[in-house]
Amino acid sequence: MYTWRRRLLIHRSKSLIHARFSAAAGAVSQYKCCMLFDRPTDDILYDALVARDAGYDGFAYVCVTSTGIFCRFTCPARKPKRENCRFKESVAQCLEAGFRPCKRCRPMFRIGGGDPVVTKLLKCLDQDPHRRWRENDVLALGYDLSTVRRAFKRQFGMSFLEIARLRRIGQAAQALTQGEAVINAQIDAGFESGSGFRSAITQLFGAPPATLQGATLLKADWIETPIGPMMAIACDHALHLLEFADRPALPAEIARLKKRSGKGIVMGRTVVTEQITQELDRYFAGHDEGFTVRIGGHGTPFERQVWQELRSIPVGTTRSYSMMADAIGRGTAVRAVAHANGANQIAIVIPCHRVLGADGTLTGYGGGLWRKRWLIEHERRMAAGEAPRCAPATPDTAQPAYGEGAA
Repeated sequence: MYTWRRRLLIHRSKSLIHARFSAAAGAVSQYKCCMLFDRPTDDILYDALVARDAGYDGFAYVCVTSTGIFCRFTCPARKPKRENCRFKESVAQCLEAGFRPCKRCRPMFRIGGGDPVVTKLLKCLDQDPHRRWRENDVLALGYDLSTVRRAFKRQFGMSFLEIARLRRIGQAAQALTQGEAVINAQIDAGFESGSGFRSAITQLFGAPPATLQGATLLKADWIETPIGPMMAIACDHALHLLEFADRPALPAEIARLKKRSGKGIVMGRTVVTEQITQELDRYFAGHDEGFTVRIGGHGTPFERQVWQELRSIPVGTTRSYSMMADAIGRGTAVRAVAHANGANQIAIVIPCHRVLGADGTLTGYGGGLWRKRWLIEHERRMAAGEAPRCAPATPDTAQPAYGEGAA
């Protein structure tokens, strides 16, 4: 938050001047006021993108997941669909996410000129993006290394050699997903060592090159809810993970998902992400319409049996672990049922929060017991036809209006 506020205060004068020439100047002025205090929402940023608002130039960029490029808001190219847009606040973030700069709007070049050292080296990089740059190459062009390093750090937050390396890796990963052989992508990216190439790709995309070849990357994005942000990871066909951002086990679940799927994970949205976002919005608005989003086939056969039984629990009701075990015909496997319940990585859609202890008390919940209370009370209201709670919940405000043992 501090970064957006500080940078916008610095650029406020320039932004207001540009806003006068925007096609949506009235709306843009509201956007600027909001940005002085907080990061604007993606909807606000997308409206500014469609309006080609020049006031955002230099501190907001759009990454297009369908093409793998990032642009200025003023790019003359046809605007991408909303679901294909990811917004970043720096060139460094765009490059680190694996996107390459647009050749039309050239987002890495400053409007109205800039440091001639930066401009010259970026042109060299554009001419040969696969080249593996070294310090001696920069010296051979007659530049002082410390001067170049300071200039690029000042403008992009990273050195020229780091930028060159990220661009090579990003292009190599793109080639791999299009089916190019690993060895060819390695050579094109300028890596002499196969192990070094595998390490670089794995660090950036979470998967080794061989598994990226011809594969579709999973895409992760945040979904805001009244009880805190959730991370959704999906491909073009199914939802693979949906968890609260502060869940302690989230990093381990992401690592396990990478290993089981054999796919890398990058930031982005798919049609599945859009679907689950809409269904969650309806759920939190108090509409009992169920979830129809397709779920990836993870887990053991026993775990999937338990998860399927969880989905059969009606909204507004709860069950105990022993009742769950009896329902699947495994009455003595209460502990195994509890373990499968905890292994669920599709929160809310697979409603593991509806399972209580044998005495009706709340038991462990990865998203926090306060969320479990809130969800059970929310669903009780939903089933009773009562209005949902209006204010967002926190651990301090999520106390239920009924006893913890209520079913």
